[in-house]
Amino acid sequence: MELQIKQTSEMTPLELVKVFQARVRVFVIEQNCLYEEVDDADLAASHVMLKDGDEIVAYTRIIEHDAYISFGRVLVAENYRKAGYGRKIVQLTIDAIKENYQPQTIKISGQAHLKSFYESFGFQSVSDIYLEDNIPHITLELYATE
Repeated sequence: MELQIKQTSEMTPLELVKVFQARVRVFVIEQNCLYEEVDDADLAASHVMLKDGDEIVAYTRIIEHDAYISFGRVLVAENYRKAGYGRKIVQLTIDAIKENYQPQTIKISGQAHLKSFYESFGFQSVSDIYLEDNIPHITLELYATE
């Protein structure tokens, strides 16, 4: 397994296509959710990829905002699930944020059923459950120096 963290501008066209294919496969097809999967946030995002050769095993996208850092689009490819890669990619993403951004709040919108998963990393829920693309979500925060 190899960890790669790249800005969109550093990625090859093939790498971008593979990222977008993986995200569409999980978030649009598997979750049967029609929404704009590739969006303007991708233009300046950092892409955190755990790869096995050219294959994406796990992935997240980091986005810098004025007052906080967020990450999302957390996925593990179907063939690699139930092997701890979800936990690994989230920890690697948190570590990358702490190393590469000024210490500040990490704010995420997580699927509500994953609340305890994110809390195990130190995140705290700061919202009630709300619908995002018709899927129950919650907002969670973690201060980057914790």
